[in-house]
Amino acid sequence: MRPGRQRGLGGWEHTLRYVPCVPPRRGQIAAALGATAGGRARSAEPTIRYRSAAGAIEKIRSTLGPSRQILIGEPAAAPGQDGGASGSGTPAPRPLPASLARVWQRIRAAEQRYGRAPGSVALLAVTKAFGPEAVAAAATLGQRAFGENYAQEAIAKMAALGGYPGLPQLEWHFIGPIQSNKTRLIAEHFQWVQSIDRLSIAQRLSAQRPPSLPALQVLLEVNVSGEASKGGVTAAELDALAAQVALLPQLQLRGLMAIPQAGLPLAGQRASFAQLRELLERLREHLARPAPGASPQVRPAPLLDILSMGMSADFEAAIAEGSTMVRVGSAIFGERP
Repeated sequence: MRPGRQRGLGGWEHTLRYVPCVPPRRGQIAAALGATAGGRARSAEPTIRYRSAAGAIEKIRSTLGPSRQILIGEPAAAPGQDGGASGSGTPAPRPLPASLARVWQRIRAAEQRYGRAPGSVALLAVTKAFGPEAVAAAATLGQRAFGENYAQEAIAKMAALGGYPGLPQLEWHFIGPIQSNKTRLIAEHFQWVQSIDRLSIAQRLSAQRPPSLPALQVLLEVNVSGEASKGGVTAAELDALAAQVALLPQLQLRGLMAIPQAGLPLAGQRASFAQLRELLERLREHLARPAPGASPQVRPAPLLDILSMGMSADFEAAIAEGSTMVRVGSAIFGERP
């Protein structure tokens, strides 16, 4: 399994390649991880499989000290070496400055084409399966918001980014399916959660959000396609779920997210996105009026200002139908390894 890959949803077999900022004593990393053969280090940069990426990082840092830089994924090619696939089966990386600029150009062009206010659409860079070096490169170009699908992968990445000096503060969005046993990790490490689709998960996130942190900004995921393989609350269940989530003390309900059916023509894409926009408009009206006989609201009605819809293949159609945040991965970083 290549470095930085996750196997399955239930557990990790995460391969990390460790590249210290300052060369350690010979064999120090290998000795820390038990990567020896006949008492000799196998490699100056050993590749070790760990069930927990975060645990592996802690093991390295406890031995080498917090000043070491830990990179997840393949090390950068040496000067003069080909960084492309070159028969390895790994897709060549997309030149980041050009690809990120192209995505922003497409966003601004779509805003103009469809009569949207300039700057009204935010970009969430999706870095699932890409290492911290990809995050750091995008951050140095001005990108601040990043989306992740797997809690443990993301937290390991956040820890590794501590070795990159001078990075600005980043905003982390959890956008994948939420397992009950991962809610504490998500509540403690992310600023946004975009994929809430049941009350029990929302309650756990609120209860496990540290009181020292600001309220967790959350979106409800809606299944607009009706596909059984996709998560998300149904349109019929949305109002009731939103009313309950809006009252949870450590959550701030901000809007809706959806992943439409893949491969639709432009008209089908726009119809799915229009459905989500109409649901948000209906939800605003529903939450703005108190239920009959209810006591006055302790909290004001949620702002509901975010429509997170549109990905690499369809975000122009989403912008046409009112998206305020597009989630883009492959158009920026290339195909996932």
